Amino acid sequence: MNVLLIGSGGREHALAWKIAASPLLTKLYAAPGNPGIAQEAECVALDVSDHQAIIQFAKDKSIDLVVVGPEAPLVAGLADDLAAAGIRVFGPSAAAAQLEGSKGFTKDLCARFDIPTAAYGRFNNAPKAKAYARSVGAPIVVKADGLAAGKGVTVAMTLDEALDAIDQCFEGAFGDAGAEVVVEEFMQGEEASFFCICDGETALPFGTAQDHKRVGEGDTGPNTGGMGAYSPAPVMTEEMTARVMREIVEPTMRGMKEIGAPFQGMLFAGLMITKDGPKLIEYNTRFGDPECQVLMMRLKDDLLVLMNAAVDGQLGHMSVRWRNEAALTVVMAAKGYPASPEKGSVIADVDEAASDDTLVFHAGTRREGDRLVAAGGRVLSVTALGSTVTEAKTRAYAVVDRIDWPEGFCRRDIGWQAVRREAEAKA
Repeated sequence: MNVLLIGSGGREHALAWKIAASPLLTKLYAAPGNPGIAQEAECVALDVSDHQAIIQFAKDKSIDLVVVGPEAPLVAGLADDLAAAGIRVFGPSAAAAQLEGSKGFTKDLCARFDIPTAAYGRFNNAPKAKAYARSVGAPIVVKADGLAAGKGVTVAMTLDEALDAIDQCFEGAFGDAGAEVVVEEFMQGEEASFFCICDGETALPFGTAQDHKRVGEGDTGPNTGGMGAYSPAPVMTEEMTARVMREIVEPTMRGMKEIGAPFQGMLFAGLMITKDGPKLIEYNTRFGDPECQVLMMRLKDDLLVLMNAAVDGQLGHMSVRWRNEAALTVVMAAKGYPASPEKGSVIADVDEAASDDTLVFHAGTRREGDRLVAAGGRVLSVTALGSTVTEAKTRAYAVVDRIDWPEGFCRRDIGWQAVRREAEAKA
């Protein structure tokens, strides 16, 4: 099979690494890719917003499957245009990608199909949003409705914080994404990331993870795209997984089909496990980043086989097998992230740092001659396997410490909840 992978981040490097291991693969292309992906695929300088250019490339290279990594091309309808041109694609239609593209759409779907989630209000102007926030009181959560690269959510512990966040949205801090705002109940519990690979009819559980959204240790500071993750998530027991499927994922699949937007691709449910059970925080319609990195390290099966089954509507008789080990990834970010990351600093000793149980996935890097430099906010994902989360954490940070990048930083407490659980179990 000839495969074209769309994207350039750490998630796409992990996908490229896993796809490249498939016996089904003949040739892997990536657009635009990055220096890490270039070790697994031929990178091509395509503008991913130019759908016709992608279609023409796919035809010229006899591409058998296009895998869309990031959310923006899905929301923009890339999968629809590829399918209309007769090109097989792993990823949802624009109508189905609304599950990520509009938080208000998802909240309304939850209300219609009785899917447990936080109480909410949906607003297109600041005065009404503020009035709702005042009526509910703090703590409260303010979300830009559209895509904001993981940065459009404010967990406001005071009313003033909430009112400021509402002003930021409507004053353009998140561009068009903030033209509408969802204000919702603050939920208490433990967060988990739950994944399903879907073919429009069947949703097949595809692993669990927990990530760390806040930039600072102890889960402090502003939200980011994710500073690290580990898998599996201890809170997602077999019983809890069955409940999430029954109460959240399966009603979503039925609901999407009923409204004429069946979901095919990767469905990523951000969950809050509350004292009353699981509740949906939000949906993403692709692999998470950095959750994808830990999932790919643990996946035993051929990813390409599973993706083909999803595209062909054949997941009903499939299963997914996982390694028994835990995986943990630490994101190394450029100083100034998430507000204004400093780009252009030189990174050394990346290839030399990895070992048998660890991989360094590139996220925001580029080559300048023979030098590797930082080209984004989240720059590297250092990922390790271990018999426990604690062991995986030790291995990952050992690699972090071997990478020579003074201008980078990372959290040193990734996996703290699982590490604490493991220590308590030993005691």
